[in-house]
Amino acid sequence: MARPEDSAWAVSVAQVASRPGQSKTVDAVFPAPSGIGDEVIGVKEGADVSVHGSFDSIVDGLVLTARIEAPVAAECTRCLKPIKRDWGVDVVAFFPYEESAKARSHGKPKNEDVEIVAGEDESEDVYPLSRDGAFADLEALLRDTLVEALPLQPLCREDCRGLCSQCGVDLNEHPDHHHDVTDLRFAALAGLKAQLEAEGRRVAQLYESSTSWKVTKPLRALAGLWKGKAGHAGQPEQ
Repeated sequence: MARPEDSAWAVSVAQVASRPGQSKTVDAVFPAPSGIGDEVIGVKEGADVSVHGSFDSIVDGLVLTARIEAPVAAECTRCLKPIKRDWGVDVVAFFPYEESAKARSHGKPKNEDVEIVAGEDESEDVYPLSRDGAFADLEALLRDTLVEALPLQPLCREDCRGLCSQCGVDLNEHPDHHHDVTDLRFAALAGLKAQLEAEGRRVAQLYESSTSWKVTKPLRALAGLWKGKAGHAGQPEQ
């Protein structure tokens, strides 16, 4: 069976355990536990996670007040660029003594005269000490704290403009990039207009430049018919 002190995340607290009012400074680097994040954002397993703070001894346990910092690898959810930065989060956690933890599990304190000072605040996270109360294991605390602190949609910067939805151009590098979009409601009319214009140009070209009898004969017939009608229209009635 593994000993508590053999854990990579174990912190010795024997010198302050069961000594209310005593404090122990924590300034150490631990390996990042597994399971922090996903393929979009996370902390690589084994990366250096620094913890700066202190354990404060109270009546029924130890209170850890610290700042946790870890290198976060992520991908911007708008422009898909890689992000690498140190992520910091403040934490307050309670490590109850074994007797206090047992009393809590039964719904009443072991000693009715003892006032519970810490752990009553629901915002505090509670983690166990080793059986003899000499060590606090920070593995679960580090994982829980960092997972909850990671943003759901990481951004390379707050005003990231992302990628063009039509061609994928990075709008941060090309802020003036745009596409002329035709209103779909008028797309059919635009197509009909283009078709009519093309037919008009074709007829005009045939009329002006063609010398073929097959083409000019009907046009001349139409022209003669038009002239005849025009002449009769101009004569006075008898």
